[in-house]
Amino acid sequence: MSHYLFARKPLKLLLEEARGENRLRRILGPVGLTSLGVGAIIGTGIFVLTGVAAHDKAGPALILSFVIAGCACVFAALCYAEFASMVPVAGSAYTYAYATLGELFAWIIGWDLVLEYTVASAAVAHGWSAHFQDLLASFGVHLPFRWTHPPFDFNPEIGAFMSTGAVCDLISIGIAALITVILVKGIRESAGFNALMVGFKLAVVLFVIVVGAFYIDPANWKPFAPYGYSGLSFFGKTIFGQHGPGGEPLGVLAGAAIIFFAYIGFDSVSTHAEEAKRPNRDVPIGIIASLIICTVLYIAVAAVLTGMVPAGQIDIHAPVSDAFRQKGLPFARRLIDLGAITGITSVLLVMMLSQPRILLAMARDGLIPPRFFGAVHDRFRTPWKSTMLTGLLVGVMSSLIPLRVLADLTNIGTLFAFIIVCSAVLVMRRMHPEAERPFKAPLFPWVPILGIFFCVVLMFSLPVENWWRLFAWLGGGLLIYFLYGRSRSVLARIRAEEKPR
Repeated sequence: MSHYLFARKPLKLLLEEARGENRLRRILGPVGLTSLGVGAIIGTGIFVLTGVAAHDKAGPALILSFVIAGCACVFAALCYAEFASMVPVAGSAYTYAYATLGELFAWIIGWDLVLEYTVASAAVAHGWSAHFQDLLASFGVHLPFRWTHPPFDFNPEIGAFMSTGAVCDLISIGIAALITVILVKGIRESAGFNALMVGFKLAVVLFVIVVGAFYIDPANWKPFAPYGYSGLSFFGKTIFGQHGPGGEPLGVLAGAAIIFFAYIGFDSVSTHAEEAKRPNRDVPIGIIASLIICTVLYIAVAAVLTGMVPAGQIDIHAPVSDAFRQKGLPFARRLIDLGAITGITSVLLVMMLSQPRILLAMARDGLIPPRFFGAVHDRFRTPWKSTMLTGLLVGVMSSLIPLRVLADLTNIGTLFAFIIVCSAVLVMRRMHPEAERPFKAPLFPWVPILGIFFCVVLMFSLPVENWWRLFAWLGGGLLIYFLYGRSRSVLARIRAEEKPR
């Protein structure tokens, strides 16, 4: 049995599948891929999660939180780039794990990526709704609270969940439905639409940095780290630093674990390797370029935001636009809300674009029903059925689950995926040193080792409830694998047919 569980998918077979009839169009170049990466990264991180992290976790030291999270992502990004150049097919970390660690690990990481992209998309849709409501409020239009918020939320002051009195957020359902329609139509239209949004939101981010710099009060940076510089816990027991009323860790590391969500877009570039014109070169460029651009902008915006408004007065739902409101700049508030809506839309587009491609790769391997998840539209050449299912799940989750819960759950799933990728690079370099690597992660083996270290530290800087949610999700996934995927695996059937009778 273990022989099948840890069977690895040959690189040759992966490349042959990518050249088959059921493949995606190769129409993305380095600029398009970088645009997709920036589109996925800049959005919710700047316009939404900076408020949560600064208000609840790190204060002005959020600047350092972005640096730490960025370091973790740099190491993981270099490992992603190496694999993407070696295996330029759909599937991202799932495909890389299948080629190096075996089928069981591939299933675990694939199931984890389903969690990452679905929950991240739901969190982004929630942020879109918050900024849309803030924009309307700037014109004196207020929508009914009952139909624009989730039914419960987490109160960090008492460390417990509480009812909000609302029913659901219909606005987040609406944006999820609209993005689903766009994605079903096709990657070319989606990439072009994304490029326009990326250009506009970058202009707004630069506006925030330049104009906001004139309203910085250095007194707002004192104390710089009100919750300390650590924030590390081990399954609910704080090891270093302070903790909140509910036992959740506080400090710079805890802030880094929260805003890590803001960086996850770069790995979505690798899910589009099968749609890249020259994936061996273009995908590594797209991953690294988008990460560098966004890290610099994140640090600058964090410095401006915490300098404009005291950390305790930052609005967690629309922090940047509300900071300009507090400074008496209503026009800037509206412009920022428009930029946030545009930016968050592009993030949502890329996240929901990536999810069906993970499912497509798993369906090709027989681990989930191929007739549904592997179906590619005859005309649009998109995985339309799984795209529609993704849209449905994102709409439901974003309308019912609060932002704090969605962000934390996304982060722990993503960090776990990054650990698998960094580990896979170590394994692949040792087991297949002869494999062609158009791009190599430098300073081996320190880059993947440091990537694993940083990600583990950030995982333990998240509240303990996220570990239990991750274990529950992975446990359910393993149940599905052993009841369905293992017996229907394409690789297992091939090996069974090759076995001597």
